[in-house]
Amino acid sequence: MASLKELKGRIGSVKSTQKITKAKQMVAAAKLRKAQAAAEAARPYAQRLEGVVASLAAKVGGEGASPLLAGTGKDQVHLLVVANGDKGLAGAFNANIVKAAIVKGRELIAAGKTVKFFLVGRKGKAVLARTFPGLIVAQFDTTHVRAPGFAEAQAVTKQIMDLYEAGQFDVAHLFFSQFKSALAQIPTEQQIIPVKIPAGGAAASDATVEYEPSEEDILADLLPRNITIQIFKALLENMASEQGASMTAMDNATRNAGDLIKKLTIQYNRSRQAAITTELVEIISGAEAL
Repeated sequence: MASLKELKGRIGSVKSTQKITKAKQMVAAAKLRKAQAAAEAARPYAQRLEGVVASLAAKVGGEGASPLLAGTGKDQVHLLVVANGDKGLAGAFNANIVKAAIVKGRELIAAGKTVKFFLVGRKGKAVLARTFPGLIVAQFDTTHVRAPGFAEAQAVTKQIMDLYEAGQFDVAHLFFSQFKSALAQIPTEQQIIPVKIPAGGAAASDATVEYEPSEEDILADLLPRNITIQIFKALLENMASEQGASMTAMDNATRNAGDLIKKLTIQYNRSRQAAITTELVEIISGAEAL
């Protein structure tokens, strides 16, 4: 059985940890409001832009189509863009994104495809490097910024485009965590290169519309912008998801610390009472012996 001094030290240590987790929970709750508002504000624009690109893409075909639309003509090499955070203490936020990427990677490898990884953020690198050794071709460092924004999305897009133009991959998939609530974050996969055209033709409703300039000229500008916007949306969703997961995890940790403090306090009081009783018995026994 632990001594009274050891129990008292453990109680003090757990109380210090509880203060840290409580402070972290409050910070995450404050950041969550802003991150959630930003993620929800970006969704309509990103969805509408994706719809416009798909609508235009349904009208374009043939040799004049952009490589971002038509693809390379193959689907042998797949690039998995995994967007993670840079900090821990966020529950299963990072682990769930990495798990979704691992499942997709194994499915592609089992189908005879070549898989490469592009990492955004430093969390998840160790697991992916251990699971798929030598397949991480690039990593974008976000530790130098307080919160990844549009400039970082543009930089990530440029690196991905450079790899695509160099013939390093045929299809690109983006992995991130879609924010639903502080209790629910959904790992999401989205194909960003080439653009996926919905079944049935997205442009059927506006087939009589004539574009000036041509659809090809519009897509030449919209396709790279769409990739940037989708990555930017993913970063915003990740920030909201990370803060929500962190708030929930720290709340659970604070509660667990409180329960542990109660148990240790009871154990401390019982040990102290037993020590006092033992001393009293020794005193009484000594007095009777006299």
